[in-house]
Amino acid sequence: MAEEKANRKKQAEGDEPRRAQRTTSNVFAFFNQTQIQEFKEAFSMIDADRDGFIGIEDLREIHLSLGRQPSDEELNKMLSECPGQLNFTSFLTLFGEKMHGTDPENTLRQAFEQFDPARVGKLPEEYIKDLLQNMGDNFKEDEIRQVWKEAPISGGVFDYDAFVTLIKRGNQEELAA
Repeated sequence: MAEEKANRKKQAEGDEPRRAQRTTSNVFAFFNQTQIQEFKEAFSMIDADRDGFIGIEDLREIHLSLGRQPSDEELNKMLSECPGQLNFTSFLTLFGEKMHGTDPENTLRQAFEQFDPARVGKLPEEYIKDLLQNMGDNFKEDEIRQVWKEAPISGGVFDYDAFVTLIKRGNQEELAA
């Protein structure tokens, strides 16, 4: 337990390379003020040591209070759903993704990467259009036109990295303005 606290302290001071991604998040827009307050209360209940992060010992404590003794493997699996440390914003993001039916960014990128063996983050526009019309749930021409209105396409190349960011975080240029 002392080792975990020392590791968290190192991470908080910036000595640890694996940190939660810092992004301009619109996750708070998913919830009304009452919901955010309820999530904050739940987070505070789980954060037993009150350090602002939920770690393995916090999860163990909440499970023990409910009469359950999960293994370290189970607890680590729960924590692995969050990249980096699990602070309140990350906690809220996880619930936002679950409640609003969207996959995490890395899952969306990995789906596009299946068609991009070089992993360059971009694919030919016509190739994407063909995939949308002929694989899975086939898109109609008007549905593709609707997607293309917002899609980051330049010179016949679809930038799926930028598209995933647009889906998950909204238009970053509008947020910066």
